[in-house]
Amino acid sequence: MATRGGDRDDLATHLSDVARALHELDSAQDTLDAIVRAAVETVPGARHAGIMTVVGKRQVDTVAMTDDLPGEVDQVQFETSQGPCLEALFNEKKVSVPDLAAETRWPAFSERARRLGVSSMLSFQLYVRDDDLGALNLYSPDVEAFDDESHHVGRLFASHAAVALATAQQQEHLAEAVQTRDLIGQAKGILMERHKLTADQAFTVLVRTSQRTNTRLRDLADRLTRTGELTSSDQT
Repeated sequence: MATRGGDRDDLATHLSDVARALHELDSAQDTLDAIVRAAVETVPGARHAGIMTVVGKRQVDTVAMTDDLPGEVDQVQFETSQGPCLEALFNEKKVSVPDLAAETRWPAFSERARRLGVSSMLSFQLYVRDDDLGALNLYSPDVEAFDDESHHVGRLFASHAAVALATAQQQEHLAEAVQTRDLIGQAKGILMERHKLTADQAFTVLVRTSQRTNTRLRDLADRLTRTGELTSSDQT
């Protein structure tokens, strides 16, 4: 599909197919992995793709890659604290680098990225939620690999990918919330049976123990249901 001059109807159909396939995946990581593969198949000029995220405006990670190259390029950005992917994460919705040899915005990054075989890049901001950010980054060994069509198709693709990823993450959060509720319910049942407590009293025991031991309530409940112990020495 990553061909230039393609029919708009074909593009719309392809993007719909991509979006449908992404929404059918079971986890956020599966969605991330599928996004980078589909990006190379969809955006003209793209030879490699990766997704970079920032959690809490501090922890920067490459969470999906088509191969090793995106991770190697991102490592250069981490080490130099500069580059188009970071720019797309924090400042711009789209960042284009037609020719790294002529790039003056990030000299330290550009020189090292060229040694890795990258000549042009295109980055799109995927999402910004509170202190969490994500960007889709495309790479090519060719100079000026990304033309106007690449920018257009990439922007549309990034929009579809962002929606699919948000849906997958929401489903995971909901599943985790349900699992946490069930764990706490089981833990309460154990304490109620063992110590003849009411439901409210059992929950109070869990909360107080969580605060006293500086342990997440979910982790405390998980320990109790797995080992039968509330702490290292079961106590109420």
